[in-house]
Amino acid sequence: MAMAISNVPVLTGEAAETFVRKADEAMKNRGSIDFTEQRAEMKLILANARFE
Repeated sequence: MAMAISNVPVLTGEAAETFVRKADEAMKNRGSIDFTEQRAEMKLILANARFE
């Protein structure tokens, strides 16, 4: 027996504009997280574990 396909919600108006604006900003800031501190901590842990 066939089942009806449900409609896909679509953003319109101000909600759509806000979504696009935030998506564009997220793409610009992509990869801007600095992991320097975590990397140094990881190296210290590996050095103490004598893991090479």
